[in-house]
Amino acid sequence: MIFSETPLTGAYVIDLERREDSRGFFARTFCKNEFTANGLNPVIAQANVAHTRHKGTVRGMHFQIPPAAETKVVCCTRGRIRDVIIDLRAESPTYLHHFSVELSAANRTALYVPERFAHGFQTLEPDSETSYLIGQFYSPDHERGLRADDPRLGLTWPLPIGEMSEKDRNAPLLDTWHDRLRQEMTPR
Repeated sequence: MIFSETPLTGAYVIDLERREDSRGFFARTFCKNEFTANGLNPVIAQANVAHTRHKGTVRGMHFQIPPAAETKVVCCTRGRIRDVIIDLRAESPTYLHHFSVELSAANRTALYVPERFAHGFQTLEPDSETSYLIGQFYSPDHERGLRADDPRLGLTWPLPIGEMSEKDRNAPLLDTWHDRLRQEMTPR
């Protein structure tokens, strides 16, 4: 695997290191030793998949607060998405900065999302499917979200926002709960 750090410390784009022959290729998509060697959390508590029917759909911006903060390794196994992460670590020099990357079945690129980052994506093709390796169990009591169209976050989506869940559409704007967010995102 090839790990390339993003401008947000601790977040990595992961590309496959292919071993090709006449049959096609073989590549490792996860290795505990390689994750550890790159300073990444190698724990996988859950593996999830999301199928999204319509182009332009936005899912996110989701995260869990400590002590249930989660890491994610996200890849697109069918179609294409624009994947977006936001640094929510108040002590970080890139606090509230974001990074985005196109993930697709064709490029087979993955994104490692550290703890205390919000994550979301927009589908660029219909019937896109996204696969997640998650480092913490889902905890509804610790689940939070930010509005994907919050002007303060400055996210730009490649397409007009299409479908979105009611929960995501009604997530709070950062200005309404910024102080509480900073407090909740501080590790305990």
